[in-house]
Amino acid sequence: MSCAICETRKEKRFCPAIHGRICPQCCGEQREVSLDCPSDCVYLRQARQHERPRPISGLDQAALFPHVELSRQFLYEQEHLILGIYFALAKSARRKLLVKDIDLIAALSGLTRSYETLVNSGLHYESPIAGVIQQAVVAEIQAMIKEYRETEHQNLGYSRLRDTDVFRALVFVMRMAYSHTSGRPKSRAFADFVVGQFPEKSSRLAAPAETHSIIIP
Repeated sequence: MSCAICETRKEKRFCPAIHGRICPQCCGEQREVSLDCPSDCVYLRQARQHERPRPISGLDQAALFPHVELSRQFLYEQEHLILGIYFALAKSARRKLLVKDIDLIAALSGLTRSYETLVNSGLHYESPIAGVIQQAVVAEIQAMIKEYRETEHQNLGYSRLRDTDVFRALVFVMRMAYSHTSGRPKSRAFADFVVGQFPEKSSRLAAPAETHSIIIP
């Protein structure tokens, strides 16, 4: 039988994205491009194991806020905040099965730029977020930040979290998102990465099993 996509080469593997059998070449060329590959596809998982992370130097530098310096000391001090942002992303990705890396990155980008404006000018400006899914992701992160500040206030009597800390933490997560995604239109590599770090019933601010795999690239 021939491949269900190209209809030329011989089919050799089952594709859960189209519920049909396809050839290895179409699988490789169309994976997360035209095919909306489920995260549990064995061929997708195998491909990810052999894919090298995209080097930061090869990415769009303007999107990575290159002027922002992030020291290991900052990452250590704001570890729980960063984990909270990761958990908010994981919660969004788990709730909405259609969430792609481009959705998470777009939401992070818009929110990061809003905080950049707030830090630099003191103005509360929300960058326009086009998609409903992206808006939901932003709302989840904002809810986490609000909860973080409320928890600090309950424990300390005040909140010491600064807007500049939130901004820099978002920049870090943004850079990690770009380095983890394959860059393909339907990629869920970063979404699956953050989901995989947390048990479904974990607290927003609880550390995942492999904390340092998130904090230190």
